[in-house]
Amino acid sequence: MTHDHDLVLRPTPAQTEAALNSPPGRNGGDLVVETLAGLGATTVFGLPGQHALGMFDALRRSDLRYVGLRVENNAGFAADAYGRITGEAAPLLLSTGPGALTSLAALQEAAAASAPVLAISSQVPTAGLGGGRHGYLHELPDQAASFRGVVKSVHTVRTQSQIPSAIEAAWKSALSAPHGPVWVEIPQDVLLAETAIPVVTGGDAFPEELPPRPELTAVAADLLSKAARPAIIAGGGVVRADASKKLRQLAETLQAPVVTTPGGKGAFPWSHPLSLQSWMEDRHTTEFLEDADVLLVVGSGLGELSSNYHTFKPRGRVVQIEADLGKLESNHPALGIHADARLALQALLETVSERQDPTAPERVRALLAKVAERIAAQELTLEQEVLASVRKALPADSPSFWDMTILAYWAWSAFDAKGPNHMHSAQGAGGLGYAFPAALGAAVADPTRPVLAVSGDGGALYSIAELATARQYGLNVTWLIVDDGGYGILREYMTDAFGEATATELTRPDYVALAESFGVPGVRTTPENLEQDLAKQLASPGPSVVLLPAVLRMFAPTHLD
Repeated sequence: MTHDHDLVLRPTPAQTEAALNSPPGRNGGDLVVETLAGLGATTVFGLPGQHALGMFDALRRSDLRYVGLRVENNAGFAADAYGRITGEAAPLLLSTGPGALTSLAALQEAAAASAPVLAISSQVPTAGLGGGRHGYLHELPDQAASFRGVVKSVHTVRTQSQIPSAIEAAWKSALSAPHGPVWVEIPQDVLLAETAIPVVTGGDAFPEELPPRPELTAVAADLLSKAARPAIIAGGGVVRADASKKLRQLAETLQAPVVTTPGGKGAFPWSHPLSLQSWMEDRHTTEFLEDADVLLVVGSGLGELSSNYHTFKPRGRVVQIEADLGKLESNHPALGIHADARLALQALLETVSERQDPTAPERVRALLAKVAERIAAQELTLEQEVLASVRKALPADSPSFWDMTILAYWAWSAFDAKGPNHMHSAQGAGGLGYAFPAALGAAVADPTRPVLAVSGDGGALYSIAELATARQYGLNVTWLIVDDGGYGILREYMTDAFGEATATELTRPDYVALAESFGVPGVRTTPENLEQDLAKQLASPGPSVVLLPAVLRMFAPTHLD
């Protein structure tokens, strides 16, 4: 009789041969890159440092593609975007101390947006672990402590034999719903020492699934089927789970209007008769959702941006599907279903009853007309025309990456992403400098499509060094920089709150000349010529910069009314 615990995975003949003929000159770094390759990685991002040289030397002996950026935080943003575009865990190789810590802001964005990033850092030599003050270069009492509040999981390696299992466990953690960044750290001496461990020839790359509890989806299906005014909020979890088609099918079955959050852009067709688009920062939309007798929230925690700054107060029953357990019912009481969006939507599709509601499309049209009327009354023609020019210039299947800048805030509400996983911004953690290095990561992931990055001049200076990266690798990214002479949105906030702005004005370079000094074509444009100039650069291979000097304004907020 055979028991499950008696089953042993036997190596293939090729694996046995590789193990018996392990080439000489390998070190702990080889175990890192071999494990990554065995798990299915093809590309790694990073920046070398003294303690991490064992890993970087091992790249010479592997087939992994290395993309090196100029700042660790930017390398993290590039890995974040690579993970979002491919759905794979993006390896990020870093060095100890300052190199590691410089990546923290990028890892916070990856955590907030559930982007799968596998960060692997060196550590001080093994003798320095444990918090003693030995005076090693880059030494911290507890380097991992700096990351525990940011990433999903932390894995500290102390011996070479732990490397494959630690990286495999981190890989699964990064790719299990909810996706997110993970942290592995390996001491310098472990990476440098010659190893007798056989070549790593494979790995279990399959993350655990997160299905819904059937008794909960049965109740949810009954509520939705009997609802008089159902509505749906679709968040980033729908995009990450590749569940957009299931969302559309459910919405049409229920005749339920759908609004997408900034993170869920493109999860539902923009011009669909049931599409409320993504005007979350709008009182009319807020009231529409509050009036729903059953509100289905899929893949969103209903945080600040997705609740009109916590002014949303639902009056009906809320059903919330969320893969991140910590976000379940964190803002509103609900029938909470802890599950991957795709699996939960499939369960609902199998159990809901079809609803007939000929009034739903008319209610959607009426709401969008109110929104349009509100915006039209504010004399914001320039802003709307600039955003429309960007949309016309950008190919429908091209991804775009947006920094924390006024045009991006407009885009969260008013930009048609043209499809799921096409529009990404730093709205998760809200840090500056995301757009351009993230766009570079997306171009690495898919070089067949041009990629757009959008920054303000303040955010652009965070990542200007990556023009060198774009040129070095010939990445197909066009960078639109809207130059308003400072931190434009902070200028607005401070002027509104205090009557004048402080610390918001910037001396900045000639961005066109600066781009050209890197060997990157640059063009200065105007609002009238933006569409033509941007389309031309997007159609040209390789990197480019389009500079738009313009002072844009935000539409009036409604959460302060």
